[in-house]
Amino acid sequence: MVEPASAPTPPPLVTTDAGAADPVPAESGSTRLAVLDVLRGIAILGTLGTNIWIFTNAEGLLGYVAHSDEPHGAWLWVERFLQQLAQGKFLGLLTIMFGIGLAIQQRSAARGGRGWPGSYPVRAGLLLLDGVVNFFLVAEFDVLMGYAVTGLVVAYLLATSPKAQRRWLIAQASIHLTMLTLIAVGIATASGGSGGHRALDPNPYADGSFWDLVVFRWEHALVFRLEPLFIFPMSIALFLLGAQLFRAGIFEPRGARIRKRLMLIGFGFAAPIDLTLGMIGGDLILLARYGTAPLVSLGLLALVAQLYAHRPAPGWVGRRFGEVGRMALSCYILQNLVSGFLCYGWGLGLAGLVSANSRVPFTVGIYIVVCALMLAFAHFWLRRFARGPVEWLWHRSYRALTGA
Repeated sequence: MVEPASAPTPPPLVTTDAGAADPVPAESGSTRLAVLDVLRGIAILGTLGTNIWIFTNAEGLLGYVAHSDEPHGAWLWVERFLQQLAQGKFLGLLTIMFGIGLAIQQRSAARGGRGWPGSYPVRAGLLLLDGVVNFFLVAEFDVLMGYAVTGLVVAYLLATSPKAQRRWLIAQASIHLTMLTLIAVGIATASGGSGGHRALDPNPYADGSFWDLVVFRWEHALVFRLEPLFIFPMSIALFLLGAQLFRAGIFEPRGARIRKRLMLIGFGFAAPIDLTLGMIGGDLILLARYGTAPLVSLGLLALVAQLYAHRPAPGWVGRRFGEVGRMALSCYILQNLVSGFLCYGWGLGLAGLVSANSRVPFTVGIYIVVCALMLAFAHFWLRRFARGPVEWLWHRSYRALTGA
């Protein structure tokens, strides 16, 4: 059975226990960095701010990528603005948070006298399995599989010297920037005339059953998995950067200068460019999502860290986000499952009933409803249990495989 709430336990994937000897179960009286839970909760609900537009598109991910059935007039600009507020920023934040989690687990292993990466490959394997299940049954834009592979690579990189880690970070960031530059050149020299978007017929999102979507994801698995392959160098760089920022004291008073610089880069430099690219639209969104958005993510990280640098505990709002953060894996999967039920044909099929010009208020409404459900779910679940349901299953599996 799921453990009662009297047993204090951090989430297993991105541990926030700063001092426990075992990075999976927290010891009694261990000190949690509450800001990490808050940040992870913000990242989880923030990723929904991007994904919700996929669910409310009648053709799902393919329609979203092709910008099919866009609204007209003022609604088009409102849609682009709202989409760009979340586009890539919270994905970047979540990626950085995974790197921070690895750094905390490595520190816990060192304090406990255990080698690193130790049993982390088991953790990565379980995360990969979670991602496979999530990909086929819930959402074809799953990020967990990519994080599992990236985390395994970075876990071994963290065992190298700080100098070697910096070289890896620079190399992977350079590879990513080179690919982005080639994309920018391609966009600038493209002659246009892509041939238009071919409507899905049949459309498994609007008309298919739950199983039809599973089969559709299987048949198009290579296409749907292109993004994790493309962003692999960026993910490695952000994982390593997250680990370095944690070691540099990003959450401590001594990190004030780092936080100030990151906010300047993220909000003063990257955010205006990012918003401009998003409002122009078209293929330029790729440059924003994978170029400027990660820099804005650093600004978000620094801003939240600054808010909590001198505060002993989060307030009411922070605690609600922190509860989602403690159940990050459960809420990530559940919010996509609920959104699919509301929008896809196997559920209520609401997305297929909405016109293009009604999609913006409809999407905002669906987002608010799902976020409210996740906040309430996390709050009431954690009043009774120590872990989210998926975290509990993950934890039991980890202990069974490692004997921990």
